[in-house]
Amino acid sequence: MPGNYDYTYKILLIGDASVGKTCFTKRYCYNIFNPSERLTIGVDFHVKTIELNNLKIKLQLWDIGGEERFRFLLPTYCLGANAAFLLYDTTRSLTLNNIPEWTKIVRQKSGPIPIMLVGSKIDLTSSERQVPREHGINVANVNNFSAFGEISSKTGANVEKTFKVLVEQTLEMMEK
Repeated sequence: MPGNYDYTYKILLIGDASVGKTCFTKRYCYNIFNPSERLTIGVDFHVKTIELNNLKIKLQLWDIGGEERFRFLLPTYCLGANAAFLLYDTTRSLTLNNIPEWTKIVRQKSGPIPIMLVGSKIDLTSSERQVPREHGINVANVNNFSAFGEISSKTGANVEKTFKVLVEQTLEMMEK
């Protein structure tokens, strides 16, 4: 029956402006990609119900605007979160600079939830890439993130897999 879920998880999507949070969310929820996606003002909210390990799980996806002017909203949106994706753009190394700040806010307001570092836009040419995969893995390890992945919202590469990894980690943590 609709409305009967084994779990409901609030998952944050955070990171600097234009790293691909909205495209990632829309590719996952609706299997669409809009190369001209608009800037998120404040927060966008999406819901997707999945089945995993014979459980029905409702995902509440909170796509948080990444511009500095919206950063003051983040602590409030973190309350009650069960997990978070922290995205950066593999073609813009500067998008790694605010990871410590994003991480600190999430951990202060949400506690020790799983946080997965995700490098986006891997469909772009290798000459455009500024952040090697190994560097992303190192950043994830240094910040004690629960996982690391790279995605392309344009092609759909690793989008489902990345969500599955974070939801499995959340499920494990919640069942402890």
